[in-house]
Parts: sequence; C-alpha cells; structure tokens
Amino acid sequence: MRYQPLPSDLYIRNRAKLTSMMKHGSMAIVNSNDEMPRSGDQNFPFKQNSDMFYLTGLDQEKCILTICPSHPVESLREVIFTVKTNDLMVTWNGYKYTLDEARQLSGVRTIKWLDEFDMTLKDQMSRVQTVYLNQNEYIKYFTDVPSRDTRFAGKMKTDYPVHSYERLAPLITSMRLVKEPEEIMQMQKACDLTNDGFRRILDFVKPGIMEYEVEAAFTHEFSRKGAGHAYQPIVASGRNACVLHYVSNDKPCMDGDLLLLDVGAEYGNYCADMSRTIPVNGKFTPRQRQVYEAVLRLMNAGMSMLKPGVTNEKWHAEVCRLMEKELLGLGLITRAEVESQDAASPAFFRYYMHGTGHFLGLDVHDVGSRQDVFKKGMVLTCEPGIYIPEEGIGIRLENDVMVDDIPVNLMAHIPVDPDEIEELMGRR
Repeated sequence: MRYQPLPSDLYIRNRAKLTSMMKHGSMAIVNSNDEMPRSGDQNFPFKQNSDMFYLTGLDQEKCILTICPSHPVESLREVIFTVKTNDLMVTWNGYKYTLDEARQLSGVRTIKWLDEFDMTLKDQMSRVQTVYLNQNEYIKYFTDVPSRDTRFAGKMKTDYPVHSYERLAPLITSMRLVKEPEEIMQMQKACDLTNDGFRRILDFVKPGIMEYEVEAAFTHEFSRKGAGHAYQPIVASGRNACVLHYVSNDKPCMDGDLLLLDVGAEYGNYCADMSRTIPVNGKFTPRQRQVYEAVLRLMNAGMSMLKPGVTNEKWHAEVCRLMEKELLGLGLITRAEVESQDAASPAFFRYYMHGTGHFLGLDVHDVGSRQDVFKKGMVLTCEPGIYIPEEGIGIRLENDVMVDDIPVNLMAHIPVDPDEIEELMGRR
C-alpha cells in the first residue's frame, strides 16, 4: 500500500451511521469495482468503488460487503468476502489481503473467502424482506458498459425475485457529503502534495517546454510520495486554455503564452483539485495580469461565500453576478448587452461558461447536487475562469475549501498571487 491507511474506527462509524438509516428487516450489499480490461492481457490500474472504500477502507478488487443488522447471529450482521489467496497467486500476481488484514483495515469482525458468499447470502436473505443495492447515480455520468453493480442487481432480482429492493445511493450520498476529520486530513495531504508539484513546476516551466513534460513533473512528484493523479491532468498553453477539458497536453509552451494547469493529487483515494495559470516566460503581460487579477478577485469572493445555509445554485448565481461586473470592467461585454440579454443565455456566458465549483472527496466530482444546502464539513472547489479565445487568454484559478462559518481554504499555502508567481518563477 502506497499511502498511510486511516484507522478502522472511521469505517466502523460509517457503517453504524448507514445501519441507523436502513429500514427494519433490511440488508445492504456493496461490491468492489471491476478490474477494467485495457487490451491484450492488460487491465487498467484498479480504482476502488468509493462507497466500498468509505464503508470498509478496503482497496482491492473482488470484495463484497454485506450489512444485515437484524440477523440473529451476531457474526453475520457484517461480513466481508474477499478473494482467496494462495502461494501461486501471490507468485504471479502479488499481494492480496489475508483474512486478518481485511479485518484490521475495515474493523469488520467476520471475513470470509468469496467461495462462501452464495451460502452466506442465502442465509442472510432468508432473514430480510428489503435489500439495499448500490449504483453510481452521478447525474452527468453515462456509459455503455454495464457496471458490476448493474450486473449484480440483475442477478439478485433473478435469484431472489420476491424480495423488495431499495436504492442505497441516497443514504450513502447523505453521509459522504459531510467529511469526517480523518477524511479532511487525507484531503489536506492531497492538497499538500499538489502544492509540492506546483512549486516544482514553477522552477521548471520555460518557453519551448512541452505540455507533457510539465505533466510528467507533476506525475513524478506525486508518485515518489505515494500518490497519483486524482483525474487526467489539464496542461493547456496559449489558446488551448480556452478548451475546458483539454487533455492532449502535447503542444509546446511558447514565449508570451499563459499556461493553465488543472491538476490534483489523489492520496489514500481522497482527491485534491487545483487550477493555476502562469506565464510561460515568468512574467505576465499587462493584459494578462488584468484578466488574472479579475479571476483572483472572483475566486476570493467565491471562497468567502462557502458557509452553512447556502446552496451551490445560489452561490454560483452570486459569483455570476460578480463575473458580469468584472467582464464589464475588462471591456469584454457592454452595458447594452447586459440590459438586453436573454436570461437563459447571459452576456457573460461567452467568457465564463461553467459552474463555480463542485463537491470534492473520494471522487473529484463527488456526491452532491446543486440544490444541496451547504453544511459544516462539506468540501467544495471554487474555480472561476475567464476565457478569451480571440486574445489567446484562458485563466482559471481553483482552490479546495471546507465549508464553515469562516471557510477553510485547504490550498491557502499554494501560490496564487501574481507577484508571488513571478517571484518564484524568476528564481530559476
């Protein structure tokens, strides 16, 4: 394991909270993610199902958790099933959890091999009427590939057709929205590693360097400290920065261009998400600085609003109101355009066309909706941007912030002031 695991107490508490929300006479079943095929005999690197990790701390494929609180046999109220290991498997494929290791990581007392799953499940199902099954319910995500959860739900409804089934996602979503102190600790570690990577590239970026070389510097910094990328990094120079999800990262960084970086470390499965925009030659032009300072004002104002009682929807609307003023000041839109604008397509949308932020946690776009009311302990990104293709300028700034009466900026130590950026780049 590359990272320091969290104490099992966190997962014990999480399961207890879930149990308290379940209907009487019910059980819940959660699966690990599949190993995803790449090509030939290769798989993509494994990424654990976030709900499974949240409830168990297990970071391995072929694991199943069952929670059956009303079972008369105490040892069958929480059970983890994991792939049976042997010396030959270890020789070929490496380490897998032993029963005791899975027990220590998760705090679940009863650990069984997967070949005992069907018999144990039949016993548990005989004691309940309702079964909670999990699905990825992220509203913007679509895929043609049937997930393990989808396949498992189909099999359960075939094998146990007279039981009733409930959605587990709403329960776990309500739990995952507010982060526990241990989770904030892991997220702060991810932010710290992102800071390390950013400071490294400030000493590295210069005219002529390739975007993918900058990406590689982040990758090396993360990897040597037991972390990885929380998402595919964006390293976008010049006009590429006006492409919101630019990930080609294959162009040269030219003298006079800006370089937009949207990069975050993932540590212990918890994500950081940072955006910074820097001058390739180490010095902002007057116009670049003018636009940059406008975005910085918007980010600072947006972060200050991340307090209990606000909704993402209202927060974004207020930042858009401030954005309109900034774009007027930059001469990008006119007062006449604002006064005659269509509410469904406001004038500022030409230069600012995305949301102000999103929830962050075990997933970079974590559980939660635009209508959720902010509570203490939630973590969101704040990432306003201004994109001016006709000037070759794209600037986005992004920090990760914990909601509180006085919002907590988890990236306060990452350089963002333009004078500091120029100073650090000038030391090369």
